[in-house]
Amino acid sequence: MWLVRPAKPDDLDRILDIAGAQGARLSSTLPRQGDALAYKIEHSQASFAGRIGVDDDPPRFLFVLENTESGEIAGTAGIDARAGNGQPFYNYRRDALIHASHELGVSRRVEVLYPSHSLTDTTLLCSFSIRPDLRGSDAFELLSRARILFMAEHREWFTQRVAVEIQGVQSDDGSVPFWDSLGRHFFDMDFETADQYSGQLSKTFIAELMPPNPIYVTLLSEDAQAAMGQPHPVTMGNFELLQREGFQAGCYLDIFDAGPVLEARTDSLRTLVTSHQTELHGSNDDSGETCLIAGGEGEAFRCTLSKLSETLDDAVKVPVSTWKRLERTSGDRVRIAPL
Repeated sequence: MWLVRPAKPDDLDRILDIAGAQGARLSSTLPRQGDALAYKIEHSQASFAGRIGVDDDPPRFLFVLENTESGEIAGTAGIDARAGNGQPFYNYRRDALIHASHELGVSRRVEVLYPSHSLTDTTLLCSFSIRPDLRGSDAFELLSRARILFMAEHREWFTQRVAVEIQGVQSDDGSVPFWDSLGRHFFDMDFETADQYSGQLSKTFIAELMPPNPIYVTLLSEDAQAAMGQPHPVTMGNFELLQREGFQAGCYLDIFDAGPVLEARTDSLRTLVTSHQTELHGSNDDSGETCLIAGGEGEAFRCTLSKLSETLDDAVKVPVSTWKRLERTSGDRVRIAPL
């Protein structure tokens, strides 16, 4: 059975395997280098435990999807409590200018991209990766939505709005049309190197190297223009799931590959709105509706899928095996949401 729980140092090698096996590029918030990933897990553990001090980087949470029967780690998902983690969080803002000449009787609307860090300090969903054969499965939905149940249980840790960057278009040969038309002229490095730097180093290098002036979209290649705001095909399952949650594409694009940046009001997210707390009880019957069920606070947080039935006093009955996965017992409070 599948379980979502906080990542631990023992998961390091298995998470690196996931990062290395991913065909399309991963979110840069999931490093492929052992030292960087070890630090991310360590910081995540401190965040779950509430040990983040005033002078530390903001809380960042990393979850893993575990097969409890085999111990296999099949996916990761994360939350940055504050996008940018103490540094500016850069995107392009899509807008337009009107170029007009009264004398010539000409007026033209020209699309432009403005460098922006307006989403800095917005809560950010990140680091989502899952084994390819699980895309579109119940485990896929569990991994993505477990984060929102965690946010519901720890609402005070997160902001009023939440965003998520979706990976942008890549060609079959691995080239990135938007990057090749724009970014590489200023960074003098390939896309993967720049993307990895953005996850490991201070974001100030983006401001130092990217042009501070508006970018006229018509000056980009046709392939780059077509790629703007389009998700990579491998991300479509996640893209559609997030849309069902209530996320919508706004005016922001990823600064490297021009993938869409989705935004939503935290308190309007479908999983949060449809979830509720209840009391846990045991049952010898494994019939009923399959739901997401989460228990535990902070580093004790666990989330799984289980058949459950509701009692007349608004408690829920679940198989004892569900208790064990959640590390809960009879009478404990849990949060449930329909699948």
